[in-house]
Amino acid sequence: MAIQIDTREKQRAIKNIIHEFDKRKIKYFSSKLFVGDYMNMDNPRIIIDRKQSLLELCTNVCQEHKRFTAELKRAQEAGIHIIILCEHGHGIKNLQDVASWANPRLPDSPLAVSGERLHKILSTMSKTYDFDVLFCSKNETGARILELLKC
Repeated sequence: MAIQIDTREKQRAIKNIIHEFDKRKIKYFSSKLFVGDYMNMDNPRIIIDRKQSLLELCTNVCQEHKRFTAELKRAQEAGIHIIILCEHGHGIKNLQDVASWANPRLPDSPLAVSGERLHKILSTMSKTYDFDVLFCSKNETGARILELLKC
C-alpha cells in the first residue's frame, strides 16, 4: 500500500501528516493527482482534498467557484468520491457546525460569507457533486487521512 500525495501540497504545511505516515510505516510519494490531494493507490476511487481552514474552503466555494466545481465535476465523471477534509478545529466537528462559524472577514468585507451562508452552499454542493465535508484539527490530519483512505 502507498499513498500518493499531490505535488501542489506544500511540504511545510504537511510535515505533521508526513510524520504520521512515517510513524505508521506507510509508504508515500508525490505526484500530480487528477483531483484532490491524497489517494491510496489500492483504492483510487476515494480521494482526500485537504483544506487548511474554513477560510480556504470558503474561498474555494465562493471566489474560486468555477475552478472548484470543475474539479468536482471531473471527479464525478471519473467515478471518484471526494472527501474534503478541513483542518479547522475550534468547535467545528461537522457540516452543521459551519452554520455557527464566525467568519473573521465579515466585519471588514461586505462580500464575506457568513457561516450560515457557507453551510447552505456546502450542503447544496455536496448533494449536487456527491462529496463529503469532514473536519479535524491540524494535529489529527495524518491519522484522519489514513482512516478515511482505509490504510
